[in-house]
Amino acid sequence: MNALLGSFVVLATFVTLCNAQCYFIPNESSTSNGCKDLNGVTHQLKSDWNTDNCETCHCDDAGIHCCNTAAIPTDYDRDKCQAVLNKKTCTYTVLEKKNPLKTCTVKAWVL
Repeated sequence: MNALLGSFVVLATFVTLCNAQCYFIPNESSTSNGCKDLNGVTHQLKSDWNTDNCETCHCDDAGIHCCNTAAIPTDYDRDKCQAVLNKKTCTYTVLEKKNPLKTCTVKAWVL
């Protein structure tokens, strides 16, 4: 019974530490002097960079940690509207599908 309870505590800890806007890529090799990203590019240890998808990343001994830098619209009429990411400014605009010149109301954003 204690093992089951301990497992639940560990699971709950990982769930609370998770952030939907961040992800981790573990280092495949312990002798590596850097981190290889999803595109196969190697980054130096202790380096930071921004991706083309508006994420900021960091390389350390464990691997690559990346987090989204753009606030994402979450509460809007998805049937009538669509979210469009401007990769130059790392901002979303929510526009009507039928009339992309007209913006939609967004009630909530997530960063």
